[in-house]
Formats: sequence, C-alpha cells, structure tokens
Amino acid sequence: MSWLQKTRENLKAGQKLEVPGGLWIKCEGCGEALYKKELEKTLWTCPKCEHHFRISAPEFIPLITDSFIEFDSNLTSLDPLNFKAIKRYKDQLKAARQKTGLGDAFVSGEATLDGLGFYLGAMDFNFMGGSMGSVVGEKFARLGARALEARRPLVVSSQSGGARMQEGVLSLMQMAKTTAALTQLSARRLPFISVLTDPTMGGVSASFAMLGDVVIAEPRALIGFAGPRVIEQTVREKLPEGFQRSEFLLEKGAIDMIVDRRQMCDRLAGLLTLLQRRPPAGN
Repeated sequence: MSWLQKTRENLKAGQKLEVPGGLWIKCEGCGEALYKKELEKTLWTCPKCEHHFRISAPEFIPLITDSFIEFDSNLTSLDPLNFKAIKRYKDQLKAARQKTGLGDAFVSGEATLDGLGFYLGAMDFNFMGGSMGSVVGEKFARLGARALEARRPLVVSSQSGGARMQEGVLSLMQMAKTTAALTQLSARRLPFISVLTDPTMGGVSASFAMLGDVVIAEPRALIGFAGPRVIEQTVREKLPEGFQRSEFLLEKGAIDMIVDRRQMCDRLAGLLTLLQRRPPAGN
C-alpha cells in the first residue's frame, strides 16, 4: 500500500495523521481523504462524489467576479438587548470578528463579470452561523438601494442558519426590510438572482433567499425553514429521502436550477447578459 493510500485509509478510520495539520481534509460526502491543494483546484468540490464544501464569503466572491469593491465593511452589530445566555453577545461578536476578519455575516459590494456590472452580496456561515441580524439587513437594504440607483442587477449568495436570536425581534424585522428592498427593485424591473448554498435556512430562506427572479442552488444544499429533525419530531412522520436538499426542491418547483460551483461563474454571466437584454460577447 502506497503512503497516499495509507494516509487516506487512516483518515477514513479517524486515526491521527503524522503529517502537518491542514494538508488533508475528510470529505463529508464520501469520507474520502482529500489533499487540500487538490481541493483548492476543484473550487472545494470533492472529485469523488461532487460534494460541495462550505466556503467563506471572501473565498466565494472571487469565483464569480472579475472585480469587487466592498461597501460598508465598517458596519458592526451592537447589543441592544444586552443579551446574556451561555456567553455574552458582545463577546460572541468579538470572537466572530477575530475568527473571520469580517464585520458581520454579510459582505456587500460592486462587482463586474465579463464586462457586466452588478451588485453582489455574500453571506458567511463562519460568522455566527451566517445568522441575519440588524447589520445584515441594513447592508442588504443599502446594497439594494445602490442597485436601484445605478439600475443594475443584484446577486446575493445565501449561507445561513436563519435569524440571529441574540437580537430578538430586531433580527426578525430584517425579513421585512430585505423583502421591501427587493420589492423596489422589482417595481423598476431590475433583476435579482439568488444563489443558495449549504445551508440556507430559517428567516433567510423565508425572506429574500427565495424571492429571486432566478433562484439557483448548489448541489445537495440544505434549504428550508425548520430543520428536518425538528419537522420529523413535530409531524411524527418519516420525511422523504433527500427532503430539503436542492435536488428535492428542484423537483417540486421551488428553485429554478442547480449549478455546480465550477460552472457558477459561466452560468451567472449568461443570466446577467440575458436579464439585461445584452448581446453575448463577440456579437
């Protein structure tokens, strides 16, 4: 057995690897041991089973843009409820900022792709589960207003566990706030493309994430409101195979298409061209 096969077998069995940390990653889909540098080449998709690993907003944005200028990076959440549970909300925010280098769970800015200008937002699950609080809602609304003023399309990538409970009803208000911003875009016939990645749940899926003129999902992404275990415990029934996965939602007509991350850039470029009624490049 070669050293490569032995390393993979050890990782599958959960044994400690005698190699520098971070070189090998176990696929959550098939359990295969994958070399990190090879994963980076495939845009963090497993070459064996096509599993799409979760990636951060700063990693996702360059995959679908030629250029990006960030807005409102200085906006940060306060603690209006003085929330205290296992850990103070202020301390949770501080830890999340240190961990991710982000101000909050939503990165917004102006982007270009194949010569087309648009406004882009991307959520980051690494920041408190991508939860939507007042800053996420405010940055989304500001981004929508900029798209409205410039008469350009809006593209938002979602990756969230839902509304942020530490802000109580203030976080729930962002569902209405983001929806109102999209209503204004719709009234001016400006396109909104929603990209759903794993997971897109709770108040995010119940508001802006499912309101796209075109709704795209990555393969096997978990998409829904309540989680499948909660639903099973509530209805006391076994859920269908693949329930709440993007393939199930496509079959039921809840989303428009499933796009592999490696083809996402080309598909978005085509959609932006089509929705802005512009001829393809070269014509």
